[in-house]
Amino acid sequence: MTGDDRGAADEPPVVVKIGGAKAVDPAGAVGDVAHLAANGRRVVVVHGGSTVVDETIERLGMEPEYVESASGVTGRFTDADAMEAFTMAMAGKLNTELTARFREAGVDAVGLSGVDGGLLSGPRKSAVRVVEDGKRKIKRGEHSGRIESVNDDLLAGLLADGYTPVVSPPMEGKESDGGVTAVNTDADRAAAAVAGALDADLVLLTDVAGVYADPDDPDTLIESAATPDDLDAVEAAAEGFMGKKVMAATEALSGGSGRVVVADANVRDPIVAALGGEGTTIERSALGDDTDGEHADADTEGETA
Repeated sequence: MTGDDRGAADEPPVVVKIGGAKAVDPAGAVGDVAHLAANGRRVVVVHGGSTVVDETIERLGMEPEYVESASGVTGRFTDADAMEAFTMAMAGKLNTELTARFREAGVDAVGLSGVDGGLLSGPRKSAVRVVEDGKRKIKRGEHSGRIESVNDDLLAGLLADGYTPVVSPPMEGKESDGGVTAVNTDADRAAAAVAGALDADLVLLTDVAGVYADPDDPDTLIESAATPDDLDAVEAAAEGFMGKKVMAATEALSGGSGRVVVADANVRDPIVAALGGEGTTIERSALGDDTDGEHADADTEGETA
């Protein structure tokens, strides 16, 4: 294990997002969280679960449905049946299993969904703008939401008492009639909201080493972005799922996070390595004057990874 942990309690919290793709092995992250927590660093874990959600939907005799937003970003379409499977997989299975793994490693982990205590809250979106066969359409029956508030007092209290929150979608979706519904939200953007609310560093762990200028050339890793021009280059290079991670990074920085690192979950000591400079680090200075999240896309709330 590397890294200097002196004064860890005085450092900003770390929010770690563990990806939900099958290629992401959480073992290294579990060990690192245990190490950091034992040395006084406050850590919040947020996890995705796209693979298990898809498998659960298929076991229930349905097909996962993905749609393209008007801006070209692909996300999950979550109707009522898919939402039931989503909740079973994320809050029921994955969050419980991951919390158990952390506790086995000596971490005083507490599993939470975004609904618990209104941890992640915002308006439900029941219709989305999509592109099908080259035409823009309104698709109704959606169960997703945009996070507008984070119960940071709940998280701060748990952290102060020595607990490590392990957070999972769904979020609390507020209906126009005052009701509350559990709805889908993208786990990267959930992690971004939490990091912003806590003024925390954010580590987005995935199955690649970071953002590449040329995704087909492993020698083109973009190691850092500290200026608006640097951020433009990162955004231009981010393809597919990586585009959402960069979007989440800008949202975290706009919300108050000091830095965001996109890094490989499958290397040794992945979180410590990311905080030490591995991966792609995006600094808050890269936003320039854009501190209001203008890079965000309102049509991509649904979880994909």
